Amino acid sequence: MTRPLSIAYSPCPNDTFVFDALAHGRVPDGPELAVTFADIDVTNGLAERGELDVLKVSYAVLPWVLEEYALLPCGGALGRGCGPLVLTREPGGAADLAGKTVAVPSERSTAYLLFRLWVAAEVPGGVGEVVVLPFHEIMPAVRDGKVDAGLVIHEARFTYQDYGLHCLADMGEHWELTTGLPIPLGAIIAKRSLGEPVLRALAEAIRTSVRMAWDDPEASRPYVLEHAQEMDPKVTDQHIGLYVNEFTADLGEDGYAAVRGLLTRAAAEGLVPPLGPAALTFV
Repeated sequence: MTRPLSIAYSPCPNDTFVFDALAHGRVPDGPELAVTFADIDVTNGLAERGELDVLKVSYAVLPWVLEEYALLPCGGALGRGCGPLVLTREPGGAADLAGKTVAVPSERSTAYLLFRLWVAAEVPGGVGEVVVLPFHEIMPAVRDGKVDAGLVIHEARFTYQDYGLHCLADMGEHWELTTGLPIPLGAIIAKRSLGEPVLRALAEAIRTSVRMAWDDPEASRPYVLEHAQEMDPKVTDQHIGLYVNEFTADLGEDGYAAVRGLLTRAAAEGLVPPLGPAALTFV
């Protein structure tokens, strides 16, 4: 391609770590990127409107966008022990959320989908109002009593105690206990109209960017810290260690099983449209 690929991903450490080498032209023969930083709720909306070539989105949004976009087999975020958390000001149990107001990072986020599956199983009568807030505003909103609980993602897993908050439930733990599968969180998608050669080259360039970041973590540090919401280098290292793993380099059988499992279960509950048989196939 002669023009840069337009891409949007979050400023979170895992995304900047993964894309550092590619975004800065250090991947041999890698495509040039025109990068936009955006919160996951924004990138999900961009995907639904088909506005950019490549996007980091929630796996939960795939049923609405896979006609126009292909799921890339690398670059995303899956794992174990890395699920979203439900936080409250006081310790409690699932039943305490009945009828309560909960802040979430996006109504099309994987976190919210995992939360809805958990609520259906664990919260009698369900929760009350759900409000969408940028993820970095959720913990202050819970701390200040603006909402009763918050569903948090990213580095909030490591910092919520600094806000005096308590973890009421771990969505990832519930998912892993009930399915045995890793937790699918964020996906990389690219427009099918780019064509198979470009899509394959992009996937290989992302894999190479991941490997380069692993081989020389210090090379990505300035980019990571420049954009991190949480500037403590220890927290950014924890974040990267948790969310950038073997599934980032290649989804593999377990990764695809996790994605299919999440979306099939959610479709059975009427939470998302059903996927076609070949929807997740990469070119």
